[in-house]
Amino acid sequence: MTQTIETPVVQDHKQQSQEAKRVTYIGAWLDALLSIVKVTVGFTVGSAALIADGIHSLSDLVTDGFVLAAIHYGRQEPDKDHHYGHGRIETLTTLLLGSVLIFVAGGIAWSSLARLFSGAEVNAPGLLAIVITVIALFSKEWIFRYTMRVAKRVKSRLLEANAWHSRSDALSTAVVLVALVGAQFGLGWLDAVAAIIVGLLVGKVGLDLLWESARELVDTALPLDVQNQMHDVACSIPGVDSVHDLRTRQSAGWVMVDLHVVVGPKITVSEAHEIGNEVSRRLRHEFPALTDVIFHVDPEDDAGAGDPSRLPGLPLRPEVEDALNKRWYKHPVWRTLNELQLHYLDDKVSVSLIIDDAVHQPPQCLASQLKSLASDIEWLGHVEVMFITRAASSSMR
Repeated sequence: MTQTIETPVVQDHKQQSQEAKRVTYIGAWLDALLSIVKVTVGFTVGSAALIADGIHSLSDLVTDGFVLAAIHYGRQEPDKDHHYGHGRIETLTTLLLGSVLIFVAGGIAWSSLARLFSGAEVNAPGLLAIVITVIALFSKEWIFRYTMRVAKRVKSRLLEANAWHSRSDALSTAVVLVALVGAQFGLGWLDAVAAIIVGLLVGKVGLDLLWESARELVDTALPLDVQNQMHDVACSIPGVDSVHDLRTRQSAGWVMVDLHVVVGPKITVSEAHEIGNEVSRRLRHEFPALTDVIFHVDPEDDAGAGDPSRLPGLPLRPEVEDALNKRWYKHPVWRTLNELQLHYLDDKVSVSLIIDDAVHQPPQCLASQLKSLASDIEWLGHVEVMFITRAASSSMR
């Protein structure tokens, strides 16, 4: 029987998605209701501005649909085709919403300029239209603040964009309110002036969203002070000598980091790996937005040396053993070898020979003899001989 156990991170991720969908559904129902009321009252009192505002609210339903689809697909877990998740879907949709805001801003400003220069008269709308517009204004401002709170809590740039879209609708409704009140007192030109200002503000929000989303798509790093904090946290782990090549990127509110961790050159692989695991654990604890931490363990600091995998490599164990066997096969140390350790340091291969305590010579003399027999091997670094005794093991160089 197979049992699926959800980790707290997965559960929190699902809860955030549900919360994001809930606020979007509320906004969609509100947009639908307001659009129907605005258009109906607009036709009743003969207000073209209120009808246009109702159509604007109706258009918000389309963007709400985009947001719901993006939240559904963008917050799904990684699969075989998307190993890093689907967060970029939210980023792309944020780009779309930012573009929509810019077009909305342009439409508001253009139509307002046309009305301003045409000198068209606006009929007095009456008290009902003004009251409906005030209610719509407060409703859109409320959904903006509610959506923004949720966006900050679930770290969703997409929800933040949708919140600003609601704010743009609230601002356009405020413009309509100014127009209706002005028209009631014979000052219809106030509508055009206020709308131009609102259009500029909405356009600024759209440009900001486009800029932030574009930075995500090109893998812009976290601020330098945050990177320095991550570096200090990693360096504070016992066993970490230094950290270099720390790189960060973001996707839909989540953060990924990879770094090189320098540890002691002769510790075991398992100890080095556990030190790296502790670096990952501590970073995730200090920076909850981290979703992926990739660490590379280095036995020496090779910062600035480039990618070693692109350079000619040193020989691996089969080639090393074959070369040493050709030169040491007659030596008693080689014939009584218990274990051969290889250390890839300073662009050389240093070797440690662990033997039973059966060769009655000082280990430094044996190491010197072996080094001399293999002096023609360019890649050979230090040679070390260690004895194993029944009581304890000793090492000399």
